[in-house]
Amino acid sequence: MDDMKNYNELPKTYSPSEFEDRIYQNWTDKGYFTPDVKNPAPSFSVVIPPPNVTGQLHMGHALDETLQDILVRYKRMQGFNTLWIPGTDHAGIATQIKVEERLREEEGLSRYDLGREKFLERVWNWKDKYETRITNQLKKLGSSCDWTRQRFTFDEGCSRAVREVFVNLYDKGLIYRGHRIINWCPRCLTALSDAEVVYKDMEGSFWHIKYPIKGEDGYVEIATTRPETMFGDTAVAVNPNDEEHRHLIGKTLILPIVNREIPVIADEYVEIGFGTGCVKITPAHDPNDFLVGQRHNLEQIKVMNDDATMNAEAGKYEGMDRNACRKALVADLEEQGYLLKVEPLQHNVGVCYRCGTVVEPWTSDQWFVKMKPLAEPAIECVRDRRVQFVPERFSKNYFNWMENILDWCISRQLWWGHRIPAFYCENPDCGKMTVSKTDITVCPHCGSPVRQDPDVLDTWFSSALWPFSTMGWPDETEDLKKFYPTSVLITGYDIITFWVSRMIFSGLEHMHEIPFHHVFIHGLVRDAQGRKMSKSLGNGIDPLEIIDKYGADALRFALANGNSPGNDMRFSDEKIEAARNFANKLWNAARFVMMNLTIENVALPDTALLSNEDRWVLTHLNRTVANVTGALDNFEVGVALTAIYDFTWDIYCDWYIELCKARLNGEDPQAKEVAQQTLCYVLIAILKMLHPFMPFITEEIYQSLPHGAEGDLESIMISRFPSVREDLVFEEASDVMDRVITAIRAIRARRNEMNVPPSRKAKIYLATKFASTFTEDVFPFFQRLASASDIVVAESFYKDQVNPDSAVQIVTDAATIYLPLSDIIDLDKERARLNAELTKLDAEIARVTAKLANENFVSRAPAAVVDAEREKLGKYQETKAGLEKALAQLG
Repeated sequence: MDDMKNYNELPKTYSPSEFEDRIYQNWTDKGYFTPDVKNPAPSFSVVIPPPNVTGQLHMGHALDETLQDILVRYKRMQGFNTLWIPGTDHAGIATQIKVEERLREEEGLSRYDLGREKFLERVWNWKDKYETRITNQLKKLGSSCDWTRQRFTFDEGCSRAVREVFVNLYDKGLIYRGHRIINWCPRCLTALSDAEVVYKDMEGSFWHIKYPIKGEDGYVEIATTRPETMFGDTAVAVNPNDEEHRHLIGKTLILPIVNREIPVIADEYVEIGFGTGCVKITPAHDPNDFLVGQRHNLEQIKVMNDDATMNAEAGKYEGMDRNACRKALVADLEEQGYLLKVEPLQHNVGVCYRCGTVVEPWTSDQWFVKMKPLAEPAIECVRDRRVQFVPERFSKNYFNWMENILDWCISRQLWWGHRIPAFYCENPDCGKMTVSKTDITVCPHCGSPVRQDPDVLDTWFSSALWPFSTMGWPDETEDLKKFYPTSVLITGYDIITFWVSRMIFSGLEHMHEIPFHHVFIHGLVRDAQGRKMSKSLGNGIDPLEIIDKYGADALRFALANGNSPGNDMRFSDEKIEAARNFANKLWNAARFVMMNLTIENVALPDTALLSNEDRWVLTHLNRTVANVTGALDNFEVGVALTAIYDFTWDIYCDWYIELCKARLNGEDPQAKEVAQQTLCYVLIAILKMLHPFMPFITEEIYQSLPHGAEGDLESIMISRFPSVREDLVFEEASDVMDRVITAIRAIRARRNEMNVPPSRKAKIYLATKFASTFTEDVFPFFQRLASASDIVVAESFYKDQVNPDSAVQIVTDAATIYLPLSDIIDLDKERARLNAELTKLDAEIARVTAKLANENFVSRAPAAVVDAEREKLGKYQETKAGLEKALAQLG
C-alpha cells in the first residue's frame, strides 16, 4: 500500500496523530469507499442520517457514525458490495435561526432588512462553511463513506425529488391546503408539525371563571388553563346526557370583560363529571374546540398576532404579550367578581422542539399531507416484519405514533427550504392555483402573471425521501437497482416519529418498496453521572478534542464498548482512558511479535506441528470469531467488541505470548517458526476482527506485518473478515491448556496474597482426575510462570507424599494444588513472627480481660463502650486461635 510503513517498522510509542490522517487519505485515494455498481456480489447499503448544517458534530453524531462505520466495514470485509452514502440536511428552522442570530448580533440586521434573495445568499454561505466542517469531522472519525456520492437535502437532485413527490401527492389528493388548527411557534414564527412539538411538565393553574347567564341571576362555571384565549370563545359546551347541566343547553351567556353573547351548546366531547362539566369553546385556539366548532358552525375568532401578542379582538389588552395579558386579565376578572378560585396545576405543555418556546395552537391556512392512507401500509410493513426494529420494543413507539397520526402540516413560514411549488394567478378574474414540478411565470389558465407561495416545506419532507432521493430518484438509476432498499438505518430513538416513520411511508408510496430492512436504534450519549449532555450543564464533550488527545480509534472504542441497542450510554474519562490503554496494549503486543519475527510470509504449518498452546489459542480464536460474527449480525456491537477485547487482552497478550516465549528464545528452528507463524496468524485475525471498531491502528499494524494468508491484500479494510475454521478447533488440547492456565493463575494469585516473590521456587503437587492430560510438555509453563521448582501430578496424594496440614492448599474447578509451606516461606522466620504476634496479642487479651473484670468500668461506662470491649476481646481470641493453628502447622 503506497505511503504505508514497511514490515517491522512500528515506532516504540503509539501516537495516532502520526498516522491516522495519512491512512485515511490513502483509503480515499485508492477508492476503497466507492463500490462498483456492476459488482455481482450481494449489496449492503446504508444512508447516513444527515447531520444538520447548523454547526459541528457532537458526541451523539460520533456514536451514530461509529456504529454505522462498524457495520459498513464489517460487511465490506465479508465481501458485500458496500455503499455508505454521506450527506447533510439543510435543517430549515434550525439553520435559519442560526443565521438570523448571527446577522442580528454582528450587524444589527434582520432578514427583512436584507430581503429574501440576499438573506438566502448568507444561508448558502453558512451551509458551505459548516458542511465542509462536518465532512472533515466525519473523515477524522474514520467514516468510510463514499464521498463521490455525497448529497445535501437541498441540492439539485434532492430538490427535484421533492418537487416530484409534492406534485404526485397533490395530484392524488394526498396534499391539500386547508384552514386548520396548527402548532405555531411565536419565536420561530412558523407552523410546526405535531412531531416538532415536545411536551414538558410545567407549573400552571386552573382559573375558575363565572360566565353569567343572560336574563338570569345564575352563572356557568368554567375552568381554563389559558384565560387569555377567552376573547375567542364562541360557545360553552355541555354533554347532552349530563343531567346536572343539560338544562343549560340553548341558554345564552355573557362573556366576561368582553360582554359578547355566546350560546350554550350540546356536544358529547364534554366528559361528564370531569371538571365543572361546562367547557369554554375557542375554535381558533384549541384543536378539540376547532372540531366542536366545525360540528356546530361556530365562528373562529383568532385573538393573537404571530408573535403571541394580543390583537384587536382582545380590546384594551391589545399589544400585550400573552403572558402579560393573562396576568392583567386575571386581575380584572378578580376585581369585577368573575374569578371564583384558582387551583395550582402540574401539566404537560407543548413547546417548540427547536427553541423551547411554548407553542400556541391556532387556526391558519397551511399545507397538509393526508396521513391515514399513507400510514396504513407503513404500519403493516412493520407488523409483518418486512421492516424490523432493533430492539423490537421500539416498534411500539412507532405503532403508537402511526396509529394515532393526524394530517401532517408541511408548510413553514420560513425563507430557507424547499419553496412550495404552488403558483397563484394574480388576475382577480381567474385567481386559480397551479401546482407544478417546474417553475412557471404565467398562469396556464389565463396567461396572467403568477406569484409563488412564499412558504417552504417542513425540513422532514425532504429528509423523508433520503433513502431514494440520494440514489437519483425519480430517475431509474443503477444505484437504485443495486442498493435500494437499503440494508439498515442506524439512528437514535428520539427521531422515530420525526424521520423513521416518514421514510417508511414515503418509500412505500413512491418506490413501492420499504426503504430499509432493519432500523437499529441506539440511545443517547450521557455524561458520567447519567445526565444528558447540554450547553446549559456545560458537560458537552467535543469529539474532535477527544480525537486530538487520544486518537479516533480510542473514541470509537469508548463509544462502542458496552453499547447495547436502544440503551443510553455513559461517556467518561475512565472509558476513554481504558480505550487508550487497550490500544497501547495491542501496539506493544504487535511490536513484541515483530521483534521476534524472522518469517517472510504468514502460513500456518501442518496441524501436526502445532503445540498444545497453539491449538489452544486457535480454538479460542475460532470461538471468538463465531461470537463476534454472531453478535455483529444481530447488531450487538458492544457484545462483539467485548469478545474481541477479552480474547486480545487475556488470551493472546497475557497468556499466549508468554506461553510462546520459550520457543521463540529456544534453539529448535522448527518450533521457533511454528510459534512465529501462529503468533502472526492470530494477530492478523485479531486486527481484522478489530478493524471495524479501530480502523487506523489495525491498518498501521497490519501494514507492518508479513502477509501471505488467503485474503491478505494491500489494505486490511478490503481483506476478508475471519470466518470459523473447524479444522483449527482442537477441543481436547484447548481443554488441557485451559486447566493448566487456570491452575497457574490460581497459584500466582495465592503466592501474591502471601507476598511470596517470584524468585522463591516451590514444588507443586497437583491432584486432578485429569492427571493423564498434564503431560511433561506443560511442566515448563508451571516452572516459568508459576515459579515451580518441580511438579508432581497424580489423581490423589497420600499424606506421606504431601501433608495438607503443612502445605498451602489451592482449589480450582479441575484440581487441588499443594504448595509445601517450607518451600514458600522461611519456617524459622515465620515461627518467630507468629510468636511475636502471639505475645502482643496475649498482652492485649490480658488488658481487655482485666478491664471487663473491673466492676466500676462495667457498671459506669456506657453500654455501647462495654459491648465494644467484649467484641474486641472475642476478635482477639479468634485471632489467637488462628495464629496458634498456623504455628502448629509449621511443626
